[in-house]
Amino acid sequence: MKEIWILGIHITDRVMEVSAVQAILTKFGCTIKTRLGLHEVKEEFCSRSGLIILELTGNRVEFVKLENELLKIDGLEVKKMVFEE
Repeated sequence: MKEIWILGIHITDRVMEVSAVQAILTKFGCTIKTRLGLHEVKEEFCSRSGLIILELTGNRVEFVKLENELLKIDGLEVKKMVFEE
């Protein structure tokens, strides 16, 4: 049975965590089918927090490795949805 994983990543301080998060996402680039980044932007303000939504492709072992590496970073909250096809 195939699983579809969606990871939601809440970054509390984009300035502090951006390099570590980007390094992990690059490392697992072939596992990431879709990536959507969201943060509040106004003319005078750019939010320090943000959300990244990932749709994963490949195998469960890589999904778990990616999730575990993200969970090691302070300032991140990671949630997942798993759908079965």
